[in-house]
Amino acid sequence: MKKLIAYLLGTALVRAGEQISNKVPLAMSDGGASRGENPLASSQMLQNILQYKDGFGEQFVHFQTEWFQPLFMYIGIGVLVVFLLHYLIIGPKRFSHEGRKFYIFSLFMRIIHWIAAIGFVLIVPTGFMMVFGDALGGGALVRNARYLHSIGTVLFAISLVPMFLAWFIPMLPTLDDIKWLFIAGGYLSKKKREIPAGKFNAGQKMWFWLAMLGGLVMIATGALMYFQTVDVNQLLQYVGITADKDQIEYLRLSAIVHNFLGMAIAALFITHVYMAVFAIKGALDSMISGNKSEDELKHLHSSYYKKLIKQEEKSSQ
Repeated sequence: MKKLIAYLLGTALVRAGEQISNKVPLAMSDGGASRGENPLASSQMLQNILQYKDGFGEQFVHFQTEWFQPLFMYIGIGVLVVFLLHYLIIGPKRFSHEGRKFYIFSLFMRIIHWIAAIGFVLIVPTGFMMVFGDALGGGALVRNARYLHSIGTVLFAISLVPMFLAWFIPMLPTLDDIKWLFIAGGYLSKKKREIPAGKFNAGQKMWFWLAMLGGLVMIATGALMYFQTVDVNQLLQYVGITADKDQIEYLRLSAIVHNFLGMAIAALFITHVYMAVFAIKGALDSMISGNKSEDELKHLHSSYYKKLIKQEEKSSQ
């Protein structure tokens, strides 16, 4: 079964890489320019990673010297510019917080959420600092950023399991999520209307799954880079995978995965902060008091609101 899953996954990735490489030509350094190959989409590179054949040091060097800094810069500046324009053109949504309120988040889950939030507040900025370490002059500033990055990772790791277990069910996709995506959650309109969403909307679910599953990969790859003396071959044997690669190869692969996944996590983290702090006035209160106002719940989580009302009517009968 393991071999079948690995074969199917490897075939799918290789075919996807071939399709992308045909559509997105990009010059590759050290001999790839003449072929116009996209190093990220190269089917041979995917095969190397999956099958542990040839080393991929060339790809690592190319990403490290040509891709990572520009992409992080574009993502950081691009996301901030988009949200600044949204705030100036569309503006924040405002809901009454004076009326009835519903108790949504328990004290335990609020504590867990804030532990994760503090972790990401440390992880994301220090991650950018390490990527642009040379521009910042290196030295103590970047070393301290690395230490804070590690502390943030530990905080997130503490919150990962309880948050996943508590929110796994409500974070599963539903038909409401498709409707939410089609109207972009109503955030592209100034009008206040009822948006189909459960306890969590599609945007929150995307952030949850990326943070949980992607975060787990980030912890693993980050640990390999931090504890460089770990015998990865022995670790793989514990889970039934036989491999025999030099330690430097695992570090290269970890750095590639860590950086690309970090870009996605950074982009959605900034999005999450913007939505909670700026796009919806008073939304952050639910993670302080545990309560959501009826006005906000009725409009932004209409399906969940209707469900709560029905439960109240049944209990009162």
